[in-house]
Amino acid sequence: MAWRTLAVLSLLLCFGSSCCDDSFMSDTVINNVIQDPQTGRIYLGAINNIYQLNYDLQKESSAVTGPRHDNPQCTPPITAQCTNAKDMDNVNKLLLVNSANGTLIVCGSLFRGICSLVNLSSVEKPVYYSDTKGEKTYVASTEESVTVVGVISYFIDTHANANLSVFLVGKGYGSSDSSKLISTRLLQEHGEMDVFENMVEASTVQASPFVQRYLHDFRHAFKDNGYIYFLFSRTPGTSDSRKITFIARLCENDHHYYSYTELQLNCSVSTEQQENTYNKVQVAYLAKPGEVLILFAVFSADEDGGRSALCMYPLSSINTRLEEVIESCYIGEVLEDEKPKTVYSPYISKTEAICKTKRDGYKCGAEFLPSPLASKPEYALAVKPIFTRNDMLTAVAVAVENEHTVAFLGTSGADVLKVSPIPGSGERTDGGVNKNLFFNSTLDILYITTGRKVLPVQACEQRHDCHSCVTQRDPYCGWCVLEGRCTRKKDCRKAEGENVWLWSPKQTCVTIQSFVPPNISCKKTEQTQVLKHNTFINTHTVIWSAVISNPNLLRIDSRLIYTDCNRSIVLFPPFFYPVVLYNCSVRREDCSLCKNADQKYNCVWCDTTKSCIYRDLCDQELKQCPPPKITDIVPRYGPMKGQISVTIKGSNLGIKQEDIKRITIAGVPCTHQPERYSVSTRYTPPEDLPNERSLVGPVEVEVEGGRTGQSQVLFTYRDPFPKAVSPSKGPAAGGTVITITGQDLDTASIDDISITVDREPCKVAVYISITCLPVCLCVFSGGRKIIVMGSGFDQVQRATMRVLPSSDEFSHNETILEFLSPAVNKTYINQSLRTIIQLDNLVENLTDFVYHQDPSFDMLTDKAITENSIISVHARTFVSVTAEYSLKKKITASLGYGIIFGNGEWNVGSVRFERKYEVPLYIIIPAVLIPMVLFIAVSIYCYRRKSQQAEREYEKIKNQLANLEESVRDRCKKEFTNLMIEMEDHTSDLNEARIPFLDYKNYTNRVFFLPSKDGAKDVMITGKLDIPESRRAIVDQALNQFSNLLNSKTFLINFIRTLEGRQEFNARNKVYFASLLMVALHGKLEYYTDIMRTLLLELMEEYVHSKNPKLMLRRSETVVERMLCNWMSICLYQFLKDSAGEPLYKLFKAIKHQVEKGPVDAKMKKAKYTLNDTGLLGDDVEYTILTLQVLVHGEGPDVTPVKVLNCDSISQVKEKIIEQVYRNLPYSQRPTVDSVALEWRPGSTGQILSDLDLTSQKEGRWKRINTLAHYNVRNGATLVLSRVLHTQQSFYQNQDNHEERNALLEDDKVFHLVRPADELDEVKSKRRSMKDKATTKAITEIYLTRLLYMKGTLQQFVDDFFRNVLCSGTVVPPAVKYFFDFLDEQAQKHDNVDEETIHIWKTNSLPLRFWVNILKNPHFIFDVHVTEVVDASLSVIAQTFMDACTKTEHKLTRESPSNKLLYAKEISTYKKMVDDYYKGIRQMVPVSDQDMNTHLAEVSRSHTDKLNTQVALHQLYQYASKYYDGIISSLEDDPAAQSKQLTLRLQQIAAALENKVTDL
Repeated sequence: MAWRTLAVLSLLLCFGSSCCDDSFMSDTVINNVIQDPQTGRIYLGAINNIYQLNYDLQKESSAVTGPRHDNPQCTPPITAQCTNAKDMDNVNKLLLVNSANGTLIVCGSLFRGICSLVNLSSVEKPVYYSDTKGEKTYVASTEESVTVVGVISYFIDTHANANLSVFLVGKGYGSSDSSKLISTRLLQEHGEMDVFENMVEASTVQASPFVQRYLHDFRHAFKDNGYIYFLFSRTPGTSDSRKITFIARLCENDHHYYSYTELQLNCSVSTEQQENTYNKVQVAYLAKPGEVLILFAVFSADEDGGRSALCMYPLSSINTRLEEVIESCYIGEVLEDEKPKTVYSPYISKTEAICKTKRDGYKCGAEFLPSPLASKPEYALAVKPIFTRNDMLTAVAVAVENEHTVAFLGTSGADVLKVSPIPGSGERTDGGVNKNLFFNSTLDILYITTGRKVLPVQACEQRHDCHSCVTQRDPYCGWCVLEGRCTRKKDCRKAEGENVWLWSPKQTCVTIQSFVPPNISCKKTEQTQVLKHNTFINTHTVIWSAVISNPNLLRIDSRLIYTDCNRSIVLFPPFFYPVVLYNCSVRREDCSLCKNADQKYNCVWCDTTKSCIYRDLCDQELKQCPPPKITDIVPRYGPMKGQISVTIKGSNLGIKQEDIKRITIAGVPCTHQPERYSVSTRYTPPEDLPNERSLVGPVEVEVEGGRTGQSQVLFTYRDPFPKAVSPSKGPAAGGTVITITGQDLDTASIDDISITVDREPCKVAVYISITCLPVCLCVFSGGRKIIVMGSGFDQVQRATMRVLPSSDEFSHNETILEFLSPAVNKTYINQSLRTIIQLDNLVENLTDFVYHQDPSFDMLTDKAITENSIISVHARTFVSVTAEYSLKKKITASLGYGIIFGNGEWNVGSVRFERKYEVPLYIIIPAVLIPMVLFIAVSIYCYRRKSQQAEREYEKIKNQLANLEESVRDRCKKEFTNLMIEMEDHTSDLNEARIPFLDYKNYTNRVFFLPSKDGAKDVMITGKLDIPESRRAIVDQALNQFSNLLNSKTFLINFIRTLEGRQEFNARNKVYFASLLMVALHGKLEYYTDIMRTLLLELMEEYVHSKNPKLMLRRSETVVERMLCNWMSICLYQFLKDSAGEPLYKLFKAIKHQVEKGPVDAKMKKAKYTLNDTGLLGDDVEYTILTLQVLVHGEGPDVTPVKVLNCDSISQVKEKIIEQVYRNLPYSQRPTVDSVALEWRPGSTGQILSDLDLTSQKEGRWKRINTLAHYNVRNGATLVLSRVLHTQQSFYQNQDNHEERNALLEDDKVFHLVRPADELDEVKSKRRSMKDKATTKAITEIYLTRLLYMKGTLQQFVDDFFRNVLCSGTVVPPAVKYFFDFLDEQAQKHDNVDEETIHIWKTNSLPLRFWVNILKNPHFIFDVHVTEVVDASLSVIAQTFMDACTKTEHKLTRESPSNKLLYAKEISTYKKMVDDYYKGIRQMVPVSDQDMNTHLAEVSRSHTDKLNTQVALHQLYQYASKYYDGIISSLEDDPAAQSKQLTLRLQQIAAALENKVTDL
């Protein structure tokens, strides 16, 4: 195959010292490239191939993905039915690395965009691929021009409590694709969902019907900080076809896309005028140059290329603008026309306001705002380009090198550009650069596709001096001062040091211009002074001097480096030398400190910077420091005589002690103490004696140059005045703590205070002070707790609280004193009381301390209380009391009640527990016991009387039953013996495989469509459609399209829901619709099963949460219930043929044979031998068994003996003759009763026998149907059976004589064996006595014993059928096991589903849905005719089968129906069989989905071609046409249907099938 371009993946940009020369060449065009961040492996998605490369681009593995036989219009898998299929290339649409499970996601253009999973370690090993899952798994696009992007994410399934691995896909629209823009695809099997299935079917982000208008072109997808972003361009949806760039954001945990919001991005030279010069995004790259993520995007000016630009958008700015427009919508900001101010909804056509519901918050959206939002153009995020070019930029990758952002750009003209803040030069490649441009994990290598040549991005080693290195302005290259070469920063030793690695443009090279001496001896050690250096522009640190000691001859060149500290090392390679570096600003906060620095450092106080810096760096040096500034004085109080030290703190207080010229404190001159001076911080002058008694004023300092400074803090001169000493005595040995109290004792500092006692010095310990005095309301009784707070209380020897004249002692610690309020003599009640606290000799008055007289309380007089009562006592003074009373044990006596308050105690009365009224025991006991004894006696008497009566009745009934049982036993033995003898011939026929099974088509036709209103004439059975030949081809094509539409799960679910929502869509319609659906989808039974499971899950949820779960599947109220019945029918067809069919056929034949042994009323459809009491012949009809010799006209002289009854009607005789003569033919191939004539030849002449003729007997207005006895046919008579030329529709057409016909038409009331009572008889019956009626009823019940005869005769056949159907030890159909496991699995998910409910579900799904249907209608599986009499007996057995499958125990009474009583004994055995059957199935090996699908696929393959599929599709469309408007409305309201254009497809089909023009 010839390719127009040759794809090459190159290690295009290498950052090492030498450029690598590795490349990989693909045979086909490379579409996508991705790298595994963990292993560094590179994966290439090319046309028809997947490649796996290592770090050096060496191929490790590959896989072939195409070409394959395909057609975009066909649904995979591609079969022979896809007539237009051809070999097509597989264009890679998407590559994603899923490191979590070690797989690579590969999506191509073949098979409607199906994806696959391959092994990350070896792409040739597939992990998952399936093309049979249907439309739900189509991910990518079939068209090469449609772009697809994706990002790995997660999905929280709250129902299953599972965290699922998924990936989100953004995809444009192709003509054969789904129009779903954003979809969430599953990466694992989950419940009923397959891999790659869309997790969000009803996506809010849809484009239909906007796909033709918007034309989305996705370019990039990424996620960050809980958000997922999609970058794309689309048209604005107006007449302007120019594409606009948008970035869409949604929350990663917002699985329904409620938070989806689009923001327009503008890349324009002018941002003020809302221009958008570069409108269409081409490629993008996400990088983090600093602390913020930035999106770098390449834009083009128009669709054709021409001009392009690089713009950068901080992600924080994007998020901020998005939040602004969303918030505007949430708070309901609208314009005058009620439209939103900042946003619009691009994907809905409804006109109602999208922001009318106000909400606060909701960062990630919610259901109240289901419509996706997009910002209006005036709220677009606009930036200016950082780089523009006149040709097309096609690729971008961004790296951060040495805190500089470098962008590498690929162009369509095969250029690779390196763009930094200062644009650099470009390099030329051999071919145009495509979008796949990326770095390796260490940012050393840039990979680029569609290129041949490996080029270095940097060539630092080619620069040999500092100047040429830094002037090239390459962010990757700088001058390594230590090594003296041009390198990358990471290759330079100690490059992190300041000015070690020099980079352009602001830094300059460092040189040493001279040094003294120029050389020294190798054996001499001396100091060398560096005389002159260059200074660095970008630092304040200067190399000033160096001390060098070295025994070798030294040569110093320009290779010099230093570190940023005051004392460091300068490196002169290859040796190390000590260098002193000085920083003037360190610990030089003011001018005085700065000028105090060593003059050799040239530190000056700079007036412009107000800081201490190096002299050469200062523009204006301050020659004289500012005036002093005083910040604090310690202490602030001094004695009048002075002579204490005062510390003055501040700044600019001189450079040396001589700078202090004058100090005054409050105007009093002070003497400076030089020895205690500290530069510019503090000095301590002693004070002199002031002249005045008391003086307050500031401190003033004068320094060199006449500059003065005055404090804001004032100093006070005062003398302390001691007043008292406590104690006044103490031992001569000392050690007593003396407390001195007085005024202004805190004058001066503790170091200035000296205390002597008789010239003996004392140590000053602490001052005592009170900080918080108590406030209290006290009573005369005292006793309240009083707290006093302060300091120095641990020095107090005695503390007293006094209410004169009372007092109280204390307890204390260092800061707290605790008293009890003193009691006051009541004689002082009317006097003013003063409260004081005395601490040794310190006395404090308590001014807010108030005393009240003791309270008096209202008395409680025997107050009744209960447990936990609230007792309130009222006082007559200032206090009331409320108390809660609780006792664990009740006390019957009265309780005294008192109140304690401080030292006072008051008795306020008594309380007692409330007691309920009690009746004496001698009255209670007789009143209770006597009625009880009487009641028991009466009950025993009545019970014994009833028991004796019941025993008598029981014995009577027991005897009657015993007699009846004996009679029945004898009769059954006789009848069973006869039946077994007569059934031998039938059994031998069965052994010769003569069971007339219907083929698959007729079986399905009868099961599905025979019960319909048209019966055998239904179009599905006849297979004939009334379609003109001229339109047949168009109709067939449209029906095929309708078939494809039905294969859309979204459409079919909507179709079914719409129909079920209509009242006129009744139960019959649901059954017929489900049958049509079964035939139409028979070719894809796996898909049919999936639909059925989905609908069953919905039905189950409805019944479990809203209805009674046990009623589910009981009736055919929904389409899915009939779908289940049909599904069971086709899945069990083979089981019927192989196993269950034989006992069922034997049972049917046994019933038919036994019924025909006795009289059967042809008119009333009642028989002597039956299982159904309503079909029991209520009269004892006399009859004789005849054996006739039948000769078939035209088929030879052989005669066939046939047993009949002389009471049989002629039609019954014909049926028995046809049954015997044509017993080897199926019923459908036998002649009908109306098509043959029966002739009796008693002599030389023959007589035609018929049911009615002129010889028929009349009884009043009733005419009896002719029998053999009527014609007097004898045993052994010969009859001739002959064919008639025309099938008789009625007896009247066989009458040749017109007069005979008129005579027969005179009266149409006929009977056979039993004549119904006519009007006269009914009148007479009303006059009968009650006794006569009772007698008649009793006589009727006698005939019920015939039911027992019949039941006993058939028992073995019934048991055989039950055992065969309900035996799990043999082969169980896989469908039964599969479906029962499905029910068990779903039941476990619901708490309100018990074992009984599961049992009922299984019964309703299998026995009720299938076996009962087959049992009642054997003609569904066999080619036989079931008469009404036989059907009545089959119904009884079917009802018994149903009763056996129920858990409910039916209590039998005399009023129970005879049918229930008939099998009452056996029902328990059958119930156990059912339970064992269900348990056995549960214990079987599970049937996997794959095995079940394989089985269904085989059924589809074997039988689909035989069914009338086209007819079924045509009939299904009739429903679609009838409910067309409702279906269209439903599809338009479903976002998933919109995305797949289902409405448009249905309209096209309608146009073709109905031959009309629709509004498309």
